[in-house]
Parts: sequence; structure tokens; C-alpha cells
Amino acid sequence: MQQDYLVVVNEEEQYSIWPAGKEVPAGWSTLGAPAAKEACLADIERLWVDMRPKSLRMAMDRDMARQP
Repeated sequence: MQQDYLVVVNEEEQYSIWPAGKEVPAGWSTLGAPAAKEACLADIERLWVDMRPKSLRMAMDRDMARQP
């Protein structure tokens, strides 16, 4: 029997997969419906275009805005 997974994301906009039917850890939320592992990984590849955590991206954007 195939195990289904969920795509999960945290506040830093970092993505992972999590086994469907297991409680999602604190700080993570689900995206979409349970699917095969390969489908979830494909979704993550499509969604997670910048591997930097959100806080780092925001700090770098602030630094760039301050430069003359």
C-alpha cells in the first residue's frame, strides 16, 4: 500500500513533506491534499523557488533598499 504525504510549510516559507495521517508538527501548516511522495516533491520544487528563509530574504531586501 502506498503511503500518502502532505506538503507542509513553516513561517520561514521552508517546505517539506509529512506523512498523511500523522499530526503536523507545531509551526508547520499543510498545503493541498494528501498525494504520492513524488507528487508532493514536485509541488515543493515548483513552489520553493528561493531556498533562503523568509527572514533572511527580508533582511537582505532591507539592506538593498538602504544602499544608495
